[in-house]
Amino acid sequence: MENIILIGHGSPKKDANNIELTGRLLHSAIHPNCNNNCVKIAYLQFAEPGIADAIKECVLSGARRIVIHPYFLSSGMHVTKDIPEIIKEAKDMYPDREFIYTEPLGIHEKLVHVIMERIHSANGLKPEDIEKKSFEIISEELDLSDMPPEQLPIIKRVIHATADFEFRNTLMFHPDAINTGINAIRSGKDILTDVEMVKTGIIKRWLEPYSGKVICNINDEDVVRLSRDTGKTRSEIAIEKALHENNNIGIIAIGNAPTALLKVIEIFSSKSQISNLKSQILVVGVPVGFVKALESKTMLAAQEFPFITNLSRKGGTPVAVAIVNALLKMSKEDR
Repeated sequence: MENIILIGHGSPKKDANNIELTGRLLHSAIHPNCNNNCVKIAYLQFAEPGIADAIKECVLSGARRIVIHPYFLSSGMHVTKDIPEIIKEAKDMYPDREFIYTEPLGIHEKLVHVIMERIHSANGLKPEDIEKKSFEIISEELDLSDMPPEQLPIIKRVIHATADFEFRNTLMFHPDAINTGINAIRSGKDILTDVEMVKTGIIKRWLEPYSGKVICNINDEDVVRLSRDTGKTRSEIAIEKALHENNNIGIIAIGNAPTALLKVIEIFSSKSQISNLKSQILVVGVPVGFVKALESKTMLAAQEFPFITNLSRKGGTPVAVAIVNALLKMSKEDR
């Protein structure tokens, strides 16, 4: 069992001690199907819990491996001396536990995009102006002249969401994918997601004019119970449950769980009633990770029903959300 501790500096101003939300987002991103408190928060000073207390909580919860990340911008004295000393004491106290200490945030190209947004915001630019400027930067830095025009809004939005130009080459589209997605939205079809984070990221106000809903069953009581009883992941059970119970699904968006994507392919390949409608449903399959993620997307890319995927280990919630939101905006603009 592994626990992660996210360490903030801490401040005498209580309102500044607010990295709990970052911890929850991190937990949802790396452990989407987990109900345990795997990501914990600690502060170096001025706030509770302290680092030593957070480590003790990990040990008491049964964690054998404890990953400690200093949520700091640079490797100053706190990162190179103060925190390592606390970790050394913990290693002496808990010699049967493995401790991993990561680098701080440091320098990363994605931080540059965050700074740009802050600058534009300070200059009075509206969020839509920031987005427009970001798309202009993407067009300036990346040659997209050979890409099909109908794919450009999706490719640009994915790159905008990830700051990763590699998606220009790895995204794959079934010939009917975009039309199927737009028709589903305009027809008032529902959007099914594998995890709550994907559901949360989809812009509901763009979907409301068409009367469709965004649904996710991963936290349903019967899904949790079946997962516990069968050993299957909650995401695959939730996807199967929704497909059998809801005949109004037009888009399936999977950003985290390869097992959910494999379950969709299995159902669509069967002779079930829902499989007869697969040509009318768009499958956005972009799970991220090292186990079954690329394999499930490769399998999706070989299917005859409409899909959008990417052939790499990369992907995740931001990519799935970006693709669906691009389709929503395209539907709105065409309308």
